[in-house]
Amino acid sequence: MEYRELGKTGLKVSTIGLGCEHLDGKPYTQIEETINAALENNINILDVFMPGKEIRENIAKALGARRNKVIIQGHIGSTDIRQQYDISRDLPTVRRYFEDILRIFGGFIDLGMMFFIDSEEDYKNVFETDFVKYVEHLKKQGYIGHIGFSSHNPAMAIKVINTGLPEMLLFSINPAFDMLPSEEYIMDHLEKGFDPELFRGIDPKRAELYKLCTQKQIGITVMKTLGGGKLISPKHTPFAKPLTVAQCIHYALSRPAVASVMLGCQTPGEILKAIRYFELDASEKDYAEILGTMRNDFIGNCVYCGHCQPCPAGIDIATVNKYLDIARLDSAHIPPSIRSHYLSLAHSGSDCIECGNCEKRCPFGVPIIKNMAEAERLLGKNN
Repeated sequence: MEYRELGKTGLKVSTIGLGCEHLDGKPYTQIEETINAALENNINILDVFMPGKEIRENIAKALGARRNKVIIQGHIGSTDIRQQYDISRDLPTVRRYFEDILRIFGGFIDLGMMFFIDSEEDYKNVFETDFVKYVEHLKKQGYIGHIGFSSHNPAMAIKVINTGLPEMLLFSINPAFDMLPSEEYIMDHLEKGFDPELFRGIDPKRAELYKLCTQKQIGITVMKTLGGGKLISPKHTPFAKPLTVAQCIHYALSRPAVASVMLGCQTPGEILKAIRYFELDASEKDYAEILGTMRNDFIGNCVYCGHCQPCPAGIDIATVNKYLDIARLDSAHIPPSIRSHYLSLAHSGSDCIECGNCEKRCPFGVPIIKNMAEAERLLGKNN
């Protein structure tokens, strides 16, 4: 295992971390085996954004007396009101959920993450309310070691960093979100500097964000390293061929200020596959040639992150989008199992009331209302 300093926090984190979201809902034995495999392979940073009490308690139980051997990213504002994943800025609700995770993990969270700051509204609801005072209180009283935040939006991330409050950032980075033109060699630009003019194919704000993080010693941990699995899928990759897990890891670890990639492993086997990254030679990690084959990007495409929830109509939007993506691959020959899974959902695309709340919350500009109608057209009872 390799370790990097997480910016100004001074914490030494494993360059491969464990994003625990895919352990949610799994049997305890699987959670225990996966946590054990992570620690046995010297992974020392875990992201626990999930608000459910059961998954938090199962992770803590699996850690047991080894809690002090890991760095926990615990999120402030992640809730599951009425058993639906949600983002809350309501202080009593925020306190209740964060104090629960504090209790479960021994009264201390290493990285207290201000959850999901992607829009001006998110920013105002954090920094122009008592939410931020609560975060500062947690740090002052020693309940959290360092203040961080999560975001998918580089402009908002820059704005938050410029407040001077956070010490680190959880950000979505992968080649599809963050790519230079095919004629440019990424590593050359990293060596020369981070002037946005050099990154002619990248969102200039992303280049600016990386430069700012480097300048201000804001360490980055990475989410969406595999693009929700699409980058490594022959059917869903936006490139001429899928990248390997190692190539995606290497890309993220090549970004300025990045300290660790938080992979969503859910079995010991997936942990071992990820750790194999350190055994590969440079040619097996190289991604430059594949980036030149880009067909499209992920703007407008669902990566099943769940940030669209909760839906007032009760629709599991990510799951509907997942079935729709599969149906779109060959709409004339949709697998019967996919239609069956869709029809077994408690609420389907036909239940969409077109309120638009989901689209406002989506980090990737997915046309969710349109997708719900298309899902019903392709997969509904009348087909």
